[in-house]
Amino acid sequence: MADFKIDETIDITDVVCPITFVKAKVALEELEHGQIISIRMNDGEPVQNVPRSIKEEGHQILKLIDNQDNTYSLIVKKVED
Repeated sequence: MADFKIDETIDITDVVCPITFVKAKVALEELEHGQIISIRMNDGEPVQNVPRSIKEEGHQILKLIDNQDNTYSLIVKKVED
C-alpha cells in the first residue's frame, strides 16, 4: 500500500479533543526517532486539530488517509526534538 513501514498503530476514535492529541503525543513519545505511527481518529475536530498539534511538536506528517468510515489514519514520523 505505502512506501513506509508502520511501527506502531493507535486508535483514538474513542476519545474527544483535547484528549485525542494527548494520547497521540504519549504514543509518539514512546517511539524511537524515525519510527512511524498510524493514528486512527474520527473525522471533524480530531482531523483538524491533531495533525496541526503534531506538526507544532516538530514531527513529520507523512499522510492522512480517509478510511471511508468517518475515520482517518494519520501517518506520522517521529522527529527528535
